[in-house]
Amino acid sequence: MSAYGSNAAFTAYVDAAGYVFPVGTTDAQKDAARQRGSLVIDRYERFFSGTRTGGFAQERAWPRTGASTYWGEAIPPDTVPIAIINASYEAAFLELTNPGSLFPVVTGSSIVKREKVGQLEVEYAASSSTNIDDLVALATPVVTVIEGLLWPFLCPILPGILVV
Repeated sequence: MSAYGSNAAFTAYVDAAGYVFPVGTTDAQKDAARQRGSLVIDRYERFFSGTRTGGFAQERAWPRTGASTYWGEAIPPDTVPIAIINASYEAAFLELTNPGSLFPVVTGSSIVKREKVGQLEVEYAASSSTNIDDLVALATPVVTVIEGLLWPFLCPILPGILVV
């Protein structure tokens, strides 16, 4: 499985951002984290313009044919924008330092509203929704740095135009 970027570029990005890899992090762990980081970015594919350059058999969402930025600038069909790669590095670092944090598992039937351990009792705020899409949205973390890197490549939402 291929991930966006490379371990060398991932390491350089982490260093430049002032992050610190956990002591003893191996190349295999970086590879695995980059895979998970790439999967996070590919979850946004439905919001990217264009189509996979290599068609449905292409492993990752990028590169894309017919893709453009929010402002309409064409992106060559053999290019993965650096911001996409950097967003995958941000996700990879989060996954490396907190495995599973970007991949919540949601089950609508097992929401805990109140827990009691000994004398300590905690009640959590809970959504009244039982719609699985709502529960997934509530459980999925929003990482603003990743969102900020990706937004120039997301399709603008245009208001509907009514013709009379």
